[in-house]
Amino acid sequence: MPPTTLADWLAYIERQNPRPIDMGLERVREVAARMQLGRAARHVITVGGTNGKGSTVAFIEAIARAAGWKVGAYTSPHLLAYNERVRIDGHDVDDASLVAAFAAVEAARTGKGRAVALTYFEYGTLAALWLFERSTLDLAILEVGLGGRLDAVNVVDADVAVITTVDLDHQGWLGNDREQIGFEKAGIARAWKPLVLGEDDPPSSVLGHAYAIGASTWRAGNDFFFERIDDARWRWREVGCELELPLPALAAPVQLRNAAAAIAALRALDATIPDDAWAQGVAAARLPGRLQVFERSGVEVVVDVGHNPQAARELAAWLDAVPAAGRCLAVYAALGDKDASGVVAAIGERVDGWFLAGLESSGPRGTSVDALAARLAGTAAGRGDRHPTVAAALSAALAHAHRGDRVLVFGSFHTAAEALQSLATGDS
Repeated sequence: MPPTTLADWLAYIERQNPRPIDMGLERVREVAARMQLGRAARHVITVGGTNGKGSTVAFIEAIARAAGWKVGAYTSPHLLAYNERVRIDGHDVDDASLVAAFAAVEAARTGKGRAVALTYFEYGTLAALWLFERSTLDLAILEVGLGGRLDAVNVVDADVAVITTVDLDHQGWLGNDREQIGFEKAGIARAWKPLVLGEDDPPSSVLGHAYAIGASTWRAGNDFFFERIDDARWRWREVGCELELPLPALAAPVQLRNAAAAIAALRALDATIPDDAWAQGVAAARLPGRLQVFERSGVEVVVDVGHNPQAARELAAWLDAVPAAGRCLAVYAALGDKDASGVVAAIGERVDGWFLAGLESSGPRGTSVDALAARLAGTAAGRGDRHPTVAAALSAALAHAHRGDRVLVFGSFHTAAEALQSLATGDS
């Protein structure tokens, strides 16, 4: 009996491949062919990179929608509900649509002889593409899940590819240095199509691959430029085009770079965007869990998904730019395969007190608070308070905080999700 509810489908698809991560395009290509999937949209932009993917997708989506386009966006992971992963025309798809899409994937996966053992992410990617094809979209934005070259979204030939940043993360899958990781991420580029690079100094492997396949690079600091003008405005420019724009609502200095890459991606499509849509989109883009701010009895609570050293460096830059009136207390929980010591080192001495939490309910990569503390032995974080869950750590931090203090919650999407749930239910 096939599943009938979205919750049942999600539980079912999680069991179909014994490996939660199983890199390669053979399985997803085979099932896509069986589904006879066509073009996802009139235009397709694929976004990869170590950090900034979700924000860049949000900027592209908001600008294109301000231009009057019908847009689909496929992102991962989700924070609170799976539906967040597939947006059509600015709305998360409903349960019924996802159930129908998963049923279509399953029928193709099992319907012609040999059943194909898809991963959870591959199921989700094919379901999103099936929904997009039926929605008559002007633009589909696909966020890479892991790497790029062997990621399921790379089954689609993008009109424009974007690589936001390249840094150390997922080394067990992508390689141990920026050059190896860059090569994997560059695999989303297509011959003779634009490749937008959000970094001023990308790895040579990225530039070399683009040259080898004839992809035209649009590189920050070389082909397009951006600069802050004052406390309310910034400027994006390239040869023959200059835009003066409001600062993004998304906080953190790095969001200018993400917005700049998003603008470059849409410019590279060579499609018509009304002048006012650039400003409207930049100002309208929102994304939960990215320096999302709450207030509890005079204490500022900031929730961020940052989970690797590069993201922590950007978080540190924001803490420097926007200091708290009082102390900064950190609630930190990380998955077992993340560089927790590198994250803590990047934050440095900006934190006045640490509250560590476990993520034991977050699947095979989850870890206990004692295991996290052991990885941070010898650091101030390692000597911090220990709590079994993020909700418990957040509650303790708030109890310890005084009016004017800041509580920063970060370390992973799971950390942010648990914090947001706790804040929404009043458990903290």
